[in-house]
Formats: sequence, structure tokens, C-alpha cells
Amino acid sequence: MTQPLISVLVPVYNVENFVEESLRSLMQQSYKNIEIIVVDDCSKDNTFKIVKNLEKEDSRIKTYKNSKNLKIAATLNFALS
Repeated sequence: MTQPLISVLVPVYNVENFVEESLRSLMQQSYKNIEIIVVDDCSKDNTFKIVKNLEKEDSRIKTYKNSKNLKIAATLNFALS
């Protein structure tokens, strides 16, 4: 029986010190049929670059970036869409 696909929505903003550890934790979960949807809310640090590098490493990561800072509610709504 196939496991259902689980979507994990991860809004990020200026979290370069924490984003890699957080995403690696998701990548290493025992449940493997996941997609990790990361939306950068127009970070001013290296958050987006770090996420893009991890995306190259794991095809389950899908990375997007807002063109302007929309705050968390709008960012999550975009990720959901």
C-alpha cells in the first residue's frame, strides 16, 4: 500500500542560522513520502541561498520566494496554493 503524500509548509524569513538544521530534520524523518514546500518571505540574509542548496540535494524540497515581504499569513496561503 502506498503511503499518502504529506505536504509540509515551511515559511521562512531571515533564519539563516536555523533553516538548514530544520530542513535536514524534515529530510531525515522516517516517513518518506513528503514534499517540503519552503516559501522565503523576502529574506535579507542567506536563508534563500541555503534553502536552494538543500533543494539541489533533495528533490522533495520545493522552494519559492515572495517578491516582497507579505508576512506569515499570506506566505502560508501562497504555500498552500
